[in-house]
Amino acid sequence: MYAWIWRKLPFGLPGKIIGSLVLALGTAALLWYVVFPHIEPVLLPFDDVQVGTEGGGPGDSGVAGTPGPGDSGAAGDELGTPDRTEPDNPVPTPGR
Repeated sequence: MYAWIWRKLPFGLPGKIIGSLVLALGTAALLWYVVFPHIEPVLLPFDDVQVGTEGGGPGDSGVAGTPGPGDSGAAGDELGTPDRTEPDNPVPTPGR
């Protein structure tokens, strides 16, 4: 198939090179702007993200440690994030 396309392109070697580039860019643009947006919701659901635990009920924020809509949020700051009591990277002890 590619040999047939190469033979059909006009204007000698420079024309074949330019024609090949135009065909490749046209194919890429067609895929990028027409085909991929059309199939994205069905075959590429990358933005269908669910954060949280399974079986969360109504009012469950889905994130551990954050208050739901009915909670007061007294344990955290005004955004509802919990206070940290332990460092992320504790200092190793000789016994470990």
